[in-house]
Amino acid sequence: MSEFEIRRATSSEIHAAHAIVAEYYEAMKVVARDAREEFARLYFVGGAGIWLARLEEKVIGCIALRAIPQFTDSGEVKRLYVQPKYRAQGIAVTLHEALETYARNFRYRWLYLDTADNMTAAIRFYEKHGYKRWARYNENPQATIFMRKELRDLAEKTET
Repeated sequence: MSEFEIRRATSSEIHAAHAIVAEYYEAMKVVARDAREEFARLYFVGGAGIWLARLEEKVIGCIALRAIPQFTDSGEVKRLYVQPKYRAQGIAVTLHEALETYARNFRYRWLYLDTADNMTAAIRFYEKHGYKRWARYNENPQATIFMRKELRDLAEKTET
């Protein structure tokens, strides 16, 4: 496989970002979907973002981060998706690392996420990356599992 590229989408890339998220919605049968206007408002502001994985300029994956207003210094991880033919090549890990680096730099202390019981690969992925089960924090009708992770400084992380 050629080298893939990960970068935070700019406002000029809203169409490409929304298209890969729409693909995620279909693949995961998501009921609560953000309209394009809401998508732009939530993910193209400070403290939020959507990271796109590209291979030869084709978008093949994404991950998103948005602020959680009810919690101080916290963000919510959303929409981690890699197209099936590109899975198991480190793309999801690299997307997550880019999001986490941004969240640390933005001074988030906590990352939250929700998922469903049937998303076993996602659950394993997040547990492997330090997320712990947590109480319900939103009204997502499809979510059955809620998780959070405390972000620590990279220097602190290497000392432990």
